[in-house]
Amino acid sequence: MKQTHLKSYIIFLLMLVSTTLLASNKGGGLIVYPGGKCYMFRVTLKDKNGTPYSLDKPERFLSKASILRRERQGLKLDSTDLPVSSNYIQQIKKRGGKIVAVSKWNNSVLVRGDNRQTLEDLKVLSFVKESKLVFTSPDSIRPLSQRIRYNSELQSLDSTIQDYYGMGKGQIESLNGRKLHNLGFMGQGMTIAVLDAGFMNVDKIPAFKNLNISGTHNFVAGHDNDVYKEMDHGTKTLSTIAMNQPTVFVGTAPKANFWLLRTEDYLTESPAEEDFWIAAVEFSDSVGVDVISSSLGYHGFDDKTMNYRYSDLNGRTAAISQAASRLASKGIILVNSAGNDGMGAWKKINVPADAHDILTVGAVSLDKVNAPFSSIGPSADGRVKPDVMAFGCPTNVVSGRGYIIPDNGTSFACPLIAGMVACLWQAFPNKSAKEILELVRQSGSNRQYPDNIMGYGVPDFWSAYESATRYNQH
Repeated sequence: MKQTHLKSYIIFLLMLVSTTLLASNKGGGLIVYPGGKCYMFRVTLKDKNGTPYSLDKPERFLSKASILRRERQGLKLDSTDLPVSSNYIQQIKKRGGKIVAVSKWNNSVLVRGDNRQTLEDLKVLSFVKESKLVFTSPDSIRPLSQRIRYNSELQSLDSTIQDYYGMGKGQIESLNGRKLHNLGFMGQGMTIAVLDAGFMNVDKIPAFKNLNISGTHNFVAGHDNDVYKEMDHGTKTLSTIAMNQPTVFVGTAPKANFWLLRTEDYLTESPAEEDFWIAAVEFSDSVGVDVISSSLGYHGFDDKTMNYRYSDLNGRTAAISQAASRLASKGIILVNSAGNDGMGAWKKINVPADAHDILTVGAVSLDKVNAPFSSIGPSADGRVKPDVMAFGCPTNVVSGRGYIIPDNGTSFACPLIAGMVACLWQAFPNKSAKEILELVRQSGSNRQYPDNIMGYGVPDFWSAYESATRYNQH
């Protein structure tokens, strides 16, 4: 299930929209799902026979930045890095399937079409290992309103703090990150991908104009590529890292470069969103991203037969977690929200928060006590989860309306950590992703007795910096 506060926010918007529609067209307003009635199957392939690519010429399928990131960490390419067989893709297309997402790491494709039987029949192809229905479109949906009005000047609903960081002061100080910034480590030269549901008005709000945005992409099938027109959940998560308005609001890595990637279909809930997410992280790898901030998670779907169980939370079962667990070995650090199910029936972390070799982030209140809604561990195979904690009850964020507001959720704790990870890694560029992950965990306030509520606790990034410096001196 998507983060609980995101769900409730969507419900609130839907109520607003439906009320408006009822008033304007007497109860109408339902629209056809974008692209019409359709189905999506995840088709897993047996091999990569026929691919024109080879591991000795990675520049043909990876950017220079991606290759250098691996070389810097001493990481070798393997068969998972090779693109999916174009021959197989062509055969699927000839059978009437439209490819809407591809995963080379999982060697799978997401195939969309309006004829279920046509897609069912793909499983008989000799190169298909498995075919699984992951999405059936609803008959109709209520549309969400697009762009909301925004303020030309960044405004706070609270009193402005007289400090360089403004409303970001408490957030960076809670992680002891100010000293890193003072040394000049504010994310310069690091690239962060933010995966979310939409970044409404980031292209319009003047306060975002000085961000270093490398590019944007929408991976959700059936929607156009404009990530700025719907949903401000991503606006909020991005702001906690990237905001760079001294004395008003400064984030945890204000001088980093950013890719804004939409992977979340907020109109429905299905495992197909895992495929969109996987496509985005593989894209992130290919363009040389260092850190991924993902405030997304799943366990329950519109089709209840597709729901995950606790026993699936082992980092190896869900397709999304399989991909997430590979990221560190590709030289990328994934920072993912734990989920907001602590007060519900589920209670546990979501996927891909169960993945191996990532930082799963829970939420604490301003006095650093765990927020009651913050999802808990352990993983099904007994690993400590969450990994670390950060302010999430509340976090100061910038909304799509251009206001600085407090908001609750592990979604907002996650990017705080992601930004500081980028700054720490900037200071020690020759350390591997796994070494940085361990540095962060071992700087946590709960490191001596990590548990499945607080994990390793709230990290102290200055302590992590000092620890790495001492190690380097030896």
